[in-house]
Amino acid sequence: MVPVLEAVPNLSAGRDRALVDRLVHAVSSTSAELLDASADPDHNRAVLTFVGSPEAVEEAAVAVARVAVEAIDLRNHSGVHPRIGALDVLPFVPLVGLTMEDARASARRVGVRLANEVGVPVFFYAQASDPRGRALAELRAGGFESLVDGFPAGRDPDVLPEGWSHSGIHPTAGAVCVGARPLLLAWNVEIDGLQEEEVRALATALRERDGGIPGLRALAFSLASRGRLQLSMNLEDVRNRQPFRVFRDVEEHVQSAGGRVVRTEVVGMLPDELIFEAGADRISLLDPHPSRVLSSRVTAHIMRRAGRLAEELLESASKAGEGTSMEVREGLERLRSDLLDSSFGNDS
Repeated sequence: MVPVLEAVPNLSAGRDRALVDRLVHAVSSTSAELLDASADPDHNRAVLTFVGSPEAVEEAAVAVARVAVEAIDLRNHSGVHPRIGALDVLPFVPLVGLTMEDARASARRVGVRLANEVGVPVFFYAQASDPRGRALAELRAGGFESLVDGFPAGRDPDVLPEGWSHSGIHPTAGAVCVGARPLLLAWNVEIDGLQEEEVRALATALRERDGGIPGLRALAFSLASRGRLQLSMNLEDVRNRQPFRVFRDVEEHVQSAGGRVVRTEVVGMLPDELIFEAGADRISLLDPHPSRVLSSRVTAHIMRRAGRLAEELLESASKAGEGTSMEVREGLERLRSDLLDSSFGNDS
């Protein structure tokens, strides 16, 4: 089976196109494959999505972190989205041929590298934390500014750089939250017809933490560049939810409050569970292009990797002569078996 790990770093850089390009190049310079990159000026945040073998994805994550820590100064950063780091959040997601334990192991390895090689304090969250299930909200309470002079009681980093002399986080790059989690749907809806306090009340009513929809995290933001109000949401463990039903629930809450959903934005790749073909028009989806459907891109990624392996086997056979034909046949048979086993839904 061809193993595929996904990483979705969230970075505090949504207004500098050249910097986003540098972050993209950091991924492209490794053997990981970039699937998506987006940036938002109001959130002042960029989100990258890339996949590959665990080794490739880990290297790409560290490469992205190096650029972020070098280039982003949170002392001069503003945006509506909560953040404590230049590389703010780094989740690892097992897609194919990997378990959550594999994703956790990658997260823990990368966390140590980010502390010791890149020089930032690291918090583990979700399935990478001990005990498991630590929430991002508790780590980011108060934002970067609240951690500059020291760590509050009970919020010490899991990994500090060797010889760390600061009383708090990195003075310009903050800290990074590294996690392992199932596939997540990150989506925003823009709303007309309501006041900001009404949208904030909706966010409170909708999110699981306050008794709302299971698996839903929600925040309300005012988007100055668009003159709109936004519900920014994450639906956790999307494969075990019904995201289109969740959208309808959100829309009904908005309408009941006297507003309407103007448009919906999915951040990153589109999970199949959103019922892409049936739902694109229904939710007024921005950029409804098939290239952003996650399963098709992951399948194409697997096929490209398999093709390279087949070429290497055939080249080895050509160099070694006829005596290795049996080994080559066996290698190609293993490759065929791996491709048959690597259906996108077979991860844990």
